[in-house]
Amino acid sequence: MSKEVLVEGSVRVDLLGGTLDLIPINLILPNVVTLNLATSLKAKVKITHIDFDGVEIVSKDYKTTDKFNRADFTAENLQKNFFGNLTFIAHILNLFALTKNVRMELESGSPPGAGLGGSSAMGVTCYAAISKYLGIEYNRIEAIQKINALEALIIDCPAGYQDYYPALFGGVLGLVPRPGAVHVEQLYSKELKEVLENHITLVYSGETRNSGINNWEVYKAFFNKDQNVRHGLGEIARLSHEAFKAIKEKRYNDLIPLIAAEGEERRKLFPGILTPNMNQLHMVLKDQSAHFGMKICGAGGGGCFLITHKPGDREYIDQLLGKFQMKRLTFNVEGPL
Repeated sequence: MSKEVLVEGSVRVDLLGGTLDLIPINLILPNVVTLNLATSLKAKVKITHIDFDGVEIVSKDYKTTDKFNRADFTAENLQKNFFGNLTFIAHILNLFALTKNVRMELESGSPPGAGLGGSSAMGVTCYAAISKYLGIEYNRIEAIQKINALEALIIDCPAGYQDYYPALFGGVLGLVPRPGAVHVEQLYSKELKEVLENHITLVYSGETRNSGINNWEVYKAFFNKDQNVRHGLGEIARLSHEAFKAIKEKRYNDLIPLIAAEGEERRKLFPGILTPNMNQLHMVLKDQSAHFGMKICGAGGGGCFLITHKPGDREYIDQLLGKFQMKRLTFNVEGPL
């Protein structure tokens, strides 16, 4: 057992095929693939041995320090809101029976409600950090499956699987569903990294994501046989598959318009996915030039989004974001782990 460990895991940017990572929608629709990338924005978990019959959790995001006694980790407390914002972390600690003599320092690496899968990245990074602290070898796929199950338990509805992979695999990923499994295809290349970094800008709107637009609403509509939702998700699957092929065939000039087209299809399918301020920015960009695109990150209704553009557009974009009081999040595409 180590006295101290520090582990980092990338938060993701979803490129195409989000929402398709819900079981069994991922198998019902044809040609499903979810494409995302690992960013240099990192969830960070530091674990230190301390002399305390319990756990101390320091959240740099919430600017809080909480102490829980070992006796607090009961089934009853885990099932109710005893641990508050730290319920997910408490479940992970309990999974390893690591409920005493540790301090955990947590930093999410992304703004609140950003739609970058920050909580999921934190979950698997905690899993990796605890394993390292205890000197336990772990399987990445098994870690993802366990943390995905715990997160679904916490949010009390199905949880998509894409957010966990970039933190443990890095690079640019194609996640292809199989019955009972997800095939992970590493698509990273230096050329693809350069194309993505030069043609997409990650923006934080300053507005926290609205949970009213979420996977559960889509899930219900899909299985209520809402034909509009089924058609829209089918079109998102088609575009994602085309982008997957474009990357594998190194047709990178085709990739960026496909990301924009997926964003447009998502906007049509879920009208509230853009906040009024984001929608106004979208209209200004389209009035400026048809080559600009916008792709929401995560479930939408706030948080982060991508602007697709030409390499020389960044100065104009930065000026425009200033007028809308939005912030560009600088990141690099991380290599495979």
